[in-house]
Amino acid sequence: MAQKGVTFASAKANFDEAHFVIVGVPFETGKSLRPGCRGGPKAIREASHNLETYLFEHDLDLRSVPVHDMGDLPKVKKNTDMVEHVRQAAEKIIGAGKFPIFMGGEHIISLPVVQSFKDIGVISIDAHLDFREEQDGSALGGSCVMRRMADQIGLENVLPFGVRSISLEEKTSKMPNYIDSFSIHEQGIENSWKRAMNMMRRERVFLSLDIDGIDPSFAPGTGTPEPFGLSPYEVKRCINMLGERMVGFDVSEVCPACDQGSTAVLAARLVQEVLAVGWKHRKGK
Repeated sequence: MAQKGVTFASAKANFDEAHFVIVGVPFETGKSLRPGCRGGPKAIREASHNLETYLFEHDLDLRSVPVHDMGDLPKVKKNTDMVEHVRQAAEKIIGAGKFPIFMGGEHIISLPVVQSFKDIGVISIDAHLDFREEQDGSALGGSCVMRRMADQIGLENVLPFGVRSISLEEKTSKMPNYIDSFSIHEQGIENSWKRAMNMMRRERVFLSLDIDGIDPSFAPGTGTPEPFGLSPYEVKRCINMLGERMVGFDVSEVCPACDQGSTAVLAARLVQEVLAVGWKHRKGK
């Protein structure tokens, strides 16, 4: 059962009438360089109340968008327990034909959400490839999330985007296609994202955002920062270019203990962007 507290700004609809459902997953194993991402969902929600609900570039007031905030899932210590709780919530949301937005917590929260879909591809904006076989003896560590997704939906249906950190172990294994941040900076975000879209074999795409995919000069509040990342505007463009192909979203690894508030605000604003773009296409249909 989700636990209620502060809700995301403008999320006033009940579950039945909502088109979008927000869920917090304050899950953390403490394996990051800088722990504290369990506080991410709360920080993002609080930051959302400092943002205008009217997005003038979309000419949309988010108060007119039917959004429901289910609150946070129970805090658990075991990866397997987290996976089960998230899967149950995701299956309920997706089964009801709604657009899920999950907020972590560690990036591994993405796995059970993706497992709850059928016939989707995944693009993960992330500094890290996250394609290790295991992390500290666990196959469900944050550094394994893309490998576990590939196990579930196929290697050809996962695409890390904005990568700038790959381990030797990952390099010597069978890796998925990926687009690194260095080539993005050289070729431009528009061309790079079009290339990503052409590489996606499935029409419906789940977008996963590890906040460390954004350069730490913009998003310092994260557990494992890496330089040479994407800008917030580039991620905003990606969301808009994905458009009607986007069927779900998550944002993870916001670490309030390492933040002065800017990272949580950025995450909240990108959730708003997803709501605006998603609503534009759902309303059109």
